[in-house]
Amino acid sequence: MVKLGIAASEFHWDIVGPMLEFAKQHASFLEAEVAAEVLVPGVYELPLAAKKLVERGDIDAVVTLGAVIEGETEHDELVMQHAARKLIDLAVQYGKPVALGISGPGMSRMQALERVNEYARRAVEAAVKTTKRLEKV
Repeated sequence: MVKLGIAASEFHWDIVGPMLEFAKQHASFLEAEVAAEVLVPGVYELPLAAKKLVERGDIDAVVTLGAVIEGETEHDELVMQHAARKLIDLAVQYGKPVALGISGPGMSRMQALERVNEYARRAVEAAVKTTKRLEKV
């Protein structure tokens, strides 16, 4: 059984809260266990939370959940680019999948709300599938 850690952002909780619940349901559907959850203030803090989770021996993969909503500046692009890059770096460094379930950048609140289940599902599936496939390598 694949054991997942989930790191989720509290910012835009009206979007991320339902993502977290759907991710846990989908993990159960895929017969994966959520061994740990951690909430952080925003997407910017997700790489540190993911690092703590990938360092744990009882975690096979990490799912990150968040929403980066477009604003009047390019802040959303900056946050997303740096967070995504650090999450990729963690996966490579630790040899464990770190799945990206963060909507945005360039997304409106309405678009993010419409995609809650999609982003959560894809991230959980990526973490579980990658873990199982890498076990065969």
